[in-house]
Order: sequence, then C-alpha cells, then structure tokens
Amino acid sequence: MKIAVVGTGYVGLTTALLFAELGHDVLAIDVDEDKVEKINKGICPIYEPGAEELLKKHAGKNLRATREYEIEDADVIFICVGTPSREDGSMETKYLENAARKIGKRLKNGQIVAVKSTVVPGTTEEFVIPILEEESSLKQGEFGVAMNPEFLREGLAIHDTFHPDRIVIGERDKRSGDVLESLYRPLNAPILRTQIKVAEMIKYTSNAFLAVKISFANEIANICERIGVDVYEVMKGVGMDHRISPHFLNAGAGFGGSCFPKDVKALISLAKRVGYEPRLLEDVLKINDYMPRHVVELAEKHYGPLKDAKVSVLGLAFKPNTDDIRETRAVIIVEELLKRGARVIGYDPKAMENFRKLIPHIEYADSAENAVRSADIVIIQADWEEFKKLDFDSFPSLKLVVDGRRTVSPKKVKYVAIGRGD
Repeated sequence: MKIAVVGTGYVGLTTALLFAELGHDVLAIDVDEDKVEKINKGICPIYEPGAEELLKKHAGKNLRATREYEIEDADVIFICVGTPSREDGSMETKYLENAARKIGKRLKNGQIVAVKSTVVPGTTEEFVIPILEEESSLKQGEFGVAMNPEFLREGLAIHDTFHPDRIVIGERDKRSGDVLESLYRPLNAPILRTQIKVAEMIKYTSNAFLAVKISFANEIANICERIGVDVYEVMKGVGMDHRISPHFLNAGAGFGGSCFPKDVKALISLAKRVGYEPRLLEDVLKINDYMPRHVVELAEKHYGPLKDAKVSVLGLAFKPNTDDIRETRAVIIVEELLKRGARVIGYDPKAMENFRKLIPHIEYADSAENAVRSADIVIIQADWEEFKKLDFDSFPSLKLVVDGRRTVSPKKVKYVAIGRGD
C-alpha cells in the first residue's frame, strides 16, 4: 500500500518506519525542513534506540520525506501531529487543524484518514471530519475515517511499535477498519475494533491510569519515609499481586514527557467541561509536582543549607534513553536548587543541548565523571545506565547522593532516596 504519515515526531517517525519495514511505500510529511532533510539522508531527527538503523535501511528506497502534502496517491493518511497542552490544560488543536485542512484540500474519494494523534473524545468526529468535508467538498463515507491511538514508551518506541500489546482501531466505517486491520495483521497483536470516541477515550484512560499508579507509589513513598519503611520493599510485595502488577509502581521524582502530564491535564479539562470535578486526577498532578521539590528537600535535610553548595544533577531528560526534555522533573529540581542559592552542574548523555536551550545559566559537564568530580551533592533525576557504573565513593569532595530513581548504592558516601525510610 501507499501510506502518508503527517508529522515526524516519535509517533509519526516510528509509524513511518514500521510500515516501511513491512514493505509499504511511505511518505513522511513535516513542516520542519531540517527534519525532512535528515530523514531523507537517513539521519534520525530524534534520539530513539533502533530508529536510525531502520531509517538508514529505508530512506531513499520505500521511505521518503517532504514538506509538501503529496497525498494524492496515498491509500491511508495517518495524522501524527502534536496535541500539546494549552495554559488551561485543554488540548491545543492548531496543529491538528492545520494538518486536516491541508489533507482535505487534496483528499480524494476512497482515501482513508486515520488519526493517530492523541485527541480528546469527540475530536475526530466533531472537529477533524467537518474540516475534511469542508476542504474536500466530499462527504465522510466517500472518504474513510478511523482513530488509531498509539501506546509507545519513549526510549522503547521502536520495540513497542513492532511488538504492541494491542492495536486499537476506532472506525466510522467498516472498510476503514478492515484496511487498518490488514495493515497491522503481520504484527500478530490483539486487535480491538470499536467506535471512534471509545478509541480516543482508551488512549487517555490508559495514560491517566499509569500516571495514577506512579503518583500512588509516590504517595506511599512519602508515608514510608516518615515511618522508616522502604517503599521499594513494600511495592515489591504489592506488585506480586496479579491484579496490580509491578509495572509503574517505582516511586521517584515523578513522571514527565510528552504524554502523561498533558493527557492527564486534557482529561481533567474534558471532565470539567462536561460538569464533573475529577479530584483523583487533580491530586495525581499535585503529587507529581511535589516530588521533584521533595528531592531538593531531601538534599537540604541531609546536607544542610544549599547556599553555595555545588550540586550536580545527573539526568536532564525526563527519562533515560531519550533526548526529550518535555515536562522533565529536572527543570523543577534545577529551579528549586537555584532558588536556594546552590551552584548547579547539569549532565545528560543525550539531552544536554535541549536542556541548555531551556536553562542556559547553569554549568554543564562533558561527562558524568566530571559532573560529579567537584560536587558536594549529586542528585540523580533519570536512571541512565551510565550512572550505575560510577564509583561515587571515589570522589573525595562528594558528601551526599540523593537518588530520585533508585539507580545506585554507594557504600561510603551518604545516600538517601525517595521512600527509603532513612
């Protein structure tokens, strides 16, 4: 088949690579000229393990990138543009609208438009379809529509794309569902076909539930600290219950990234719009905002006043194996340290340049060792494998390690961690 993918972020790029690997002809469309050039040269515009190898394999063969909406020959057009949060927490629709209008202007009878962007329930039918109809002068039914949410973890996006837990297809018409099912059938994953609005809600509910698990673990961690109990031991026992599972029960500095924060905010906004006060979801975000501040509180509690203390923050991306700094807890940690007068050194294996654009006025180290060498305190915000290899006991100036992710276990230097009960 001929497939067009609009948007080449984590979702769009991995979708394009999947269908190229499955033997389809893929056109990747993006407004960013730099991204387009890199993709056509086989250079991955984002850091995602496994992506560049696939890109080099298919770029210039059955995968091509362009800034133009050359969709006339496409059988299926996937919309994979971003839907970030507005200031009030609601979903920003301008990128989605722009993509829908440009697709609509060139849409032909029989083509299928599949929305893969994360959108609040009702968006595809009440927002996207009317735009497509307006711009194309066609009626839905003459063109197909589906909603096909993604369930990817950054850092493992290629693995999750090729080995999904499930494929969800929200269909407006049976033919669109049949075509999408045929595209995904080689993956041998369970396929759920449902209504469009249900598919949209499945995505938000999945992310909200995982966020709830993380904030619940952090709530228990804060109690454990006060009664001298290690939350990791507690959650080890809790996670053995097959009804709960151990996944997403690791207490730490909180969740970030492009999905959980914005999706919880959007679900809260949706709930309020329909007249419901989502107290649990609001508390999930409150706990998440508190945890990185709590990391700094632990440093102050176990070291003393932080004024003029040299503090190294290891891990600036929101998680390891990515260069994504969206909603990273490192921003809050660094800002809290600076408020207290600390001298901050930042280091991350991949996200340093992105973070430097956000916070240029701190010192940056060129290696983890150099970040730690002259530090009084080390705060671990993202658990990169590189940090586990450091011998923290070998740095004479180091007085304290505050571990936000249970990454290391030094023997001599003072060590504290969230929920450890020290």
